[in-house]
Amino acid sequence: MTTGFDITGSKLQSTALLGALLVWSVALVLLRATWTHSGYYLFLLWNLFLAGVPLLASALLRRAADRSATDLVQLAMLALWLLFLPNAPYILTDVVHLHPDGSHLYWYDLGMVLSCAGTGLLIGYASLFDVHELFERRFGRCFGWSVAVVALLACGYGVYLGRVQRWNSWDVVTNPHGLFMSIVETALNPLQHLHAYALSGLFGIGLVAGYATLHAMRGTHTPVTVGTP
Repeated sequence: MTTGFDITGSKLQSTALLGALLVWSVALVLLRATWTHSGYYLFLLWNLFLAGVPLLASALLRRAADRSATDLVQLAMLALWLLFLPNAPYILTDVVHLHPDGSHLYWYDLGMVLSCAGTGLLIGYASLFDVHELFERRFGRCFGWSVAVVALLACGYGVYLGRVQRWNSWDVVTNPHGLFMSIVETALNPLQHLHAYALSGLFGIGLVAGYATLHAMRGTHTPVTVGTP
């Protein structure tokens, strides 16, 4: 079976580059806090940590699959990955915290937030590459893409839930009833929540387009053969 994924030598390089971006983004936030004696943007560090959870979950999922772990274990890793995946693109919305006063500090803040947002988004896409590849190997190309698209559209709704409705990933544990009822209300009364569908679609389709573009660029490498021809 052949795949369009380059899995021969780019994994370590991609991980190193993501690590460098993460270090750069964290350094910008810490420098800003030291320079201004203000912890206003320290929440970006927490958001970057949350963005990294799906990458850890996807790595654990790949290891579980490679070691033929039980379906229950793999489903648990997949659920953890999907639950935290919206935190990666969510950082894009942190631009709402900027105060455009035209000062030098504003331009620094803009660069800092965009750096964190881009890093978070790339971390999320990296985790999706792992999951996409795993499903494509096991169930075929169409199924792999279906999982990727559905996950990103769900991310769009997750970003809406986080930014507009102010829900968090851990509310699945701390307030599952409230979160569930909020989702059900939106699903059962779509005409009363058109803004939710519009914003979720805007975020989700944008994420799908970005992922498809990166996937196509990544696919310019020569495909490798995995398994028995």
